[in-house]
Amino acid sequence: MEKEKKEKIALFRFGVISRLLWIKEDERQQEALLREITSTAWEIPYSSRTVVGRSTVLEWLKKYRDSGNKIESLEPQQRSDKGKARSLDEETEQILVRLKTELKGASLPVIVRVARERKLLPPDFHASIQSLYRLFQRRGLNEPQELKPDLRRYETDLPNDLWQSDCMHGPSVIVDGKVRKSFLFAFLDDHSRLIPHGEFYLQENLKNLTDCLIKALSKRGLPRKIYIDNGPSFRSHQLAHATASLGISLIHCTPYRPEGKGKIERYFKNLRMQFLPLVPPTLSLIDLNERFEQWCDQTYHRTVHGTTKETPWDRYTQHLHLLRPAPKNLSDFFRTRAQRKVDRDRTVTLHGRIYEAPVELIEKNVSLLYHEDDPQRIEIFYQDQSYGFLVPLNPHINARIKRNAERTEIEPPLTPTPSPPVAKSYQGGTLFERRQDDESL
Repeated sequence: MEKEKKEKIALFRFGVISRLLWIKEDERQQEALLREITSTAWEIPYSSRTVVGRSTVLEWLKKYRDSGNKIESLEPQQRSDKGKARSLDEETEQILVRLKTELKGASLPVIVRVARERKLLPPDFHASIQSLYRLFQRRGLNEPQELKPDLRRYETDLPNDLWQSDCMHGPSVIVDGKVRKSFLFAFLDDHSRLIPHGEFYLQENLKNLTDCLIKALSKRGLPRKIYIDNGPSFRSHQLAHATASLGISLIHCTPYRPEGKGKIERYFKNLRMQFLPLVPPTLSLIDLNERFEQWCDQTYHRTVHGTTKETPWDRYTQHLHLLRPAPKNLSDFFRTRAQRKVDRDRTVTLHGRIYEAPVELIEKNVSLLYHEDDPQRIEIFYQDQSYGFLVPLNPHINARIKRNAERTEIEPPLTPTPSPPVAKSYQGGTLFERRQDDESL
């Protein structure tokens, strides 16, 4: 299975168990969450199944915790029974599906009992009730159990438990003498209403969202969950894997349900009423961000919030000892990945530039990780192992490299050699150089 497929499956499993990671040691709360998870119809990557069993959820949770909270522990492993027959063959599945259609509303044990009474099942039939449930779920035969949305006001217990994020259309700015529209990306801490970071950009895209997120994480540490918009600019495998690798659960809001982002929407409303009316119409993007940062730090963060009855700054800083700091190599988690195959001349091409790869990776499919703003620093991976950074191709150096089966060494550059001494016997000559013997002729 390709690496990206494994990562997508691991991200799905992380999303399933993420709600169980941060709850307190409360068995009732855990059981309630498990019932909710197992009764939800999931869109499972690369699978026709739509349900997840309780034991499976607990197994994923144990694997993740035992590995020290590493996302790689949730990647699927090679099946030990690959190539062997399953408990349900195709003929048995068809029999059970027809019986389920005939006995509408019957429970699974009743369906199995009737099938045995009619001698429709093979003697060695031993499929579990869970297997039958998944079979009928795949065929769309299970009766839907729709739950009405539970819309209630909530607030997390501690700072960095949950961040909300969204994008707001901002004022026009002057860029290179032209009028451009601006967009504000911002992150809001649910507990304190503090803004970890916000910034105006010229485009509403994933690149600018990621830049804002990295700055927020650097300033305020790592949250446990981030509640983010569901638009196409916010959905990315790279972003989801980066946050999961940091132990952050990335939650996308339900389409056409803005109620979940009420706090960030309220913040944007205050910003439109209190900050934007004071912004001159001919500001540059840099000046706009300077004014916005000053307003945020000196006005918004120091004003008592109407709901919490505390300032965002005071409420956030009361629990600084509980915050998780961001790692020093934070930006490396958000590197862009590209798949390449190393050519026979040990080179790979990226963005029109040619680089040299290690000899042992010739004709291997490799992954290249790099920053968009620093394409010269490219790390090469093969089978999840780093082989260092690529070196730009220098054909002039390669012209002086001696190669054989045992060693590769660089030949020193050619330098003019002195004329050979005059001797009675022939000593050889230098091309286009007159010998002293010829001058007497």
